[in-house]
Amino acid sequence: MAGHSQFKNIMYRKGAQDAKRAKIFSKHIRELQVAARTGLPDPAMNPRLRAAIAAARSVNMPKDNIERAIKRGAGGDDGVTYEEVRYEGYGPGGVAVIVEALTDNRNRTAAEVRAAFSKHGGSLGETGSVAFLFDRVGLIHYQPAAADADAMFEAALEAGAGDVDSGRDGHEVTCAPDDFSSVRDALEESFGPAATARLDWRPQTSVAVDEDTAGTLFKLLDALDDNDDVQRVAANFEVADDVLERLSA
Repeated sequence: MAGHSQFKNIMYRKGAQDAKRAKIFSKHIRELQVAARTGLPDPAMNPRLRAAIAAARSVNMPKDNIERAIKRGAGGDDGVTYEEVRYEGYGPGGVAVIVEALTDNRNRTAAEVRAAFSKHGGSLGETGSVAFLFDRVGLIHYQPAAADADAMFEAALEAGAGDVDSGRDGHEVTCAPDDFSSVRDALEESFGPAATARLDWRPQTSVAVDEDTAGTLFKLLDALDDNDDVQRVAANFEVADDVLERLSA
């Protein structure tokens, strides 16, 4: 499994965490609240909220939960203000890791993220310490049933996307950050809301890690995922399929 396909790596680890649905829901609720608060509460007029709703639906969040989160965020009366922060560091084996979070307490989140890195053989660095190893891209993901590979490729090409990767997990469309809004909107006109639509980090190169290192690395990534403040994690690792099978057994 190649580290450059970060969506697939995230899906592998998420698939092993079905029992943590409540925690996953809480992350989506936070994103829904922030999206509703920073823009209009109408998804038709707020692309970030539209993407947040699609992401929440992709994990089968009930409609009532989604609507309550939007209402609470739009009302702004809960006394909580979330701030977007980014942390960067190295995990075991020299794997570069970027952590994006939404937090109401920067000091708490920084301390918890630093502790996760330290406990699992990594080290937290300064902002910019590993970002140069990644490209910032627009990521738009559709489920396999949304379209066949040829139709998605043609629509993405016409919309101005840079690349399309279609497979069993669906269609992953990437584009330049400046083109993200126009590509997303064009694809929505053809195929409806995407399962995932966001700016993401794509590794320029991957670091191959052995089984022992991968086991420790996955513990770090899982610890970060378990943090309520952490929304997304990107890393530039590559793990062989047979190693993944053994680790997930």
